[in-house]
Amino acid sequence: MAKKKGLEIKNPFIYQGYVSPDYFCDRTEETEELIANLQNGRNTTLISPRRIGKTGLIKNAFYYIKEAEKDAICIYIDIFATKNQHDFVQVLGTAIAQHVMTYQQKAFKRLLEFFGSWRPVFSADPLTGVPTISVSIEPSQSTVSLKSIFDFLNQSRSNVYIAIDEFQQITYYPEQGLEALLRSYIQFAPNVHFIFSGSKQHLMAQMFQSPDRPFYQSTASMGLLPLHEEIYYDFASRFFESKRGSISREVFAAIYQRFSGITQNIQQILNRLYEVERQVENERQVNEAILHIVNRNSMQYETLVGFLTDNQLSLLKAIAKRGRIESPQSNDFIKQYDLPSASSVKAALTVLLDKDLVYHDNMGYWVYDRFFDLWLKQQV
Repeated sequence: MAKKKGLEIKNPFIYQGYVSPDYFCDRTEETEELIANLQNGRNTTLISPRRIGKTGLIKNAFYYIKEAEKDAICIYIDIFATKNQHDFVQVLGTAIAQHVMTYQQKAFKRLLEFFGSWRPVFSADPLTGVPTISVSIEPSQSTVSLKSIFDFLNQSRSNVYIAIDEFQQITYYPEQGLEALLRSYIQFAPNVHFIFSGSKQHLMAQMFQSPDRPFYQSTASMGLLPLHEEIYYDFASRFFESKRGSISREVFAAIYQRFSGITQNIQQILNRLYEVERQVENERQVNEAILHIVNRNSMQYETLVGFLTDNQLSLLKAIAKRGRIESPQSNDFIKQYDLPSASSVKAALTVLLDKDLVYHDNMGYWVYDRFFDLWLKQQV
């Protein structure tokens, strides 16, 4: 897949957002598979842990779709912060209104006429000055507005591609039946193609693989593994060489292994190293970069742990100190770290998993954000 030369930026190691394929590492096969799914009428479920690169993959696929289909409508929303159906409809409605205002100004008047119950709020981005719009929808009108959104999209002469990130969030909504409602609208929207992305594997699996759920076997399924180490090294090395510098293969391998290939964490380290170093040849340079990032985030971490109970924080610190624990409710672990009863540990663990502070895989439980993990180790 050929890359089109895009915007040049000062530091090529992006760890928040997406710029262009020039700063996106590999994922060629995954990008092509995702595009093929969407363009051939296969809605797709994309599941992987957070910080591996789901969002970047989606936006990379959208980049190439828009290159191939000039009139394609590509919309990405993250519903992690939504609490109910009304929030969901409002986020989706705002994203559609913003897209139409930005790219299809002639259709904007028709949009507002179509959604007579919406109250648009116009403003300007405080940093860029770019005009933005949000819509206010009455909670009692959320179901009607959702149907109207699909009616509007169905009338589009363009293909519409919608990515809903952290899609498992709808399982927490108090309203019953949103899954069935969405499924009923989606199956009669042939020009609207969906990516359902999520980081909680068990919830996403229940939604799309359980026979008693509305989305059962309705999508193609994709997983996402960490970037291949050698490919990632070549990507990183090329940027250091472009400023007449270098990063040694051994040092990069140490970073990759220490952070388990978690893309966002590694990008943060590379971003810092690219800023302050020309030749990266030893782990001392890496440790200084890591310490800088941990210290920079310390206030955020202090705020985060302030929302935890004593039991939750004690368990989190114990897991950080151990590094990885197969059974946090074992008597040995509880006794070693002076934790409360097994039932209290179980309750605390449930919260930590739900908040994505702790991750569970076949090797055990561990603090997923490695910078946070290092900060916690400093506290014990």
